[in-house]
Amino acid sequence: MALKGKKVIEFAGLAPAPFAGLVLSDNGASVIRVDRPSASTLDVLCRGKRSVAINSKVPSGRELLKRLIVSSDVLIDPFRPGVMERLGLGPDVFLGKSGLNQRLVYARIVGFPRTSSYKDMAGHDLNYLAMSGVLSMLPGPADKPNFPLNLLADFAGGGMHCVTKILLALLERNENNRGQIVDVDMVSGTRYVSASPLIHRSNPATGRFASKRGTNLLDGGAPFYNIYLCRDGGLMTLACIEPPFFEVFIEKFIQALPGHSVLSDEWRDFPALAAQADRKLWPRLKQFLTFGFASRARHEWTDIFFETDACCVPVLTPEEAAQRFGSSDDPVKDISRPCLLNPGQHTKEVLTAELSVTEDEYKSLLNDSAIGQC
Repeated sequence: MALKGKKVIEFAGLAPAPFAGLVLSDNGASVIRVDRPSASTLDVLCRGKRSVAINSKVPSGRELLKRLIVSSDVLIDPFRPGVMERLGLGPDVFLGKSGLNQRLVYARIVGFPRTSSYKDMAGHDLNYLAMSGVLSMLPGPADKPNFPLNLLADFAGGGMHCVTKILLALLERNENNRGQIVDVDMVSGTRYVSASPLIHRSNPATGRFASKRGTNLLDGGAPFYNIYLCRDGGLMTLACIEPPFFEVFIEKFIQALPGHSVLSDEWRDFPALAAQADRKLWPRLKQFLTFGFASRARHEWTDIFFETDACCVPVLTPEEAAQRFGSSDDPVKDISRPCLLNPGQHTKEVLTAELSVTEDEYKSLLNDSAIGQC
């Protein structure tokens, strides 16, 4: 695998850091999660990782952490600015002029930008999404936007953005034999992964996001890029932006409508095909599609549009998606059994194998409350 032989130290944190570690682990890296000895966890992003429980508040614990980091390729720091420095484990210790591991890629994930006035404040995905400017553009009711779980800031702008920068730093290390600090904040990361809508928004002439929220092509304004309720309560997605695809959709859609339920005099002469290009007709087109989709069950519409270019597919539950698309390499193929890694589960194994800690040293570390074990 691409990262086989690479060693990663991941300090236990919330969503973005464990997700970054998960991606690295899934691609062959040896990832060791550092937990507090008294910690409990609900971290399910731990596949393929090992856990050590080390007390960073005692000198022997900090020295142990230094030894682990010295022998590693990547460190993932999920804490607020200054925490690792106060522990004596900041980047200068390893990457400075006389650093202990000058090949280390030192990745730091924070919420707000490190140079902003918000840098020391607590926050979560929704807060970072709000400050990025992206939340104000998302679909939702007229009075406020909806947010897409904690996907955008935590996982896209945080964890995955961090992984990308780690991999680029490892590539650069191949050229100059030096590590570096990789800084990621979730506000800036969210803006980066949202570059296209943000650029369109700042350039109204493109027309993509020129109007107020909820009236544009991709934010729920376009009836042909939307979600519709079916007769049985199921949902269908429609995304036929291109005219040829919309034409395929409209043809099959109208053919499938039970004449007595929708094609009354009100709709019989409605220019559905022409309505895509005429924004004045979008509200009527949305009504037409809403009434039409409500005339059949989700499985019927699924069959009607299967193997066509109508860009119309059902909204699946997580269980349905796993059954339909799950494969042997699907990382979430068995969502009924979450992976949980007990803090300290591999403490003795890692210290013995990675740092050649003897039995006497191990007992001394236990007595010193420097480590914990399951």
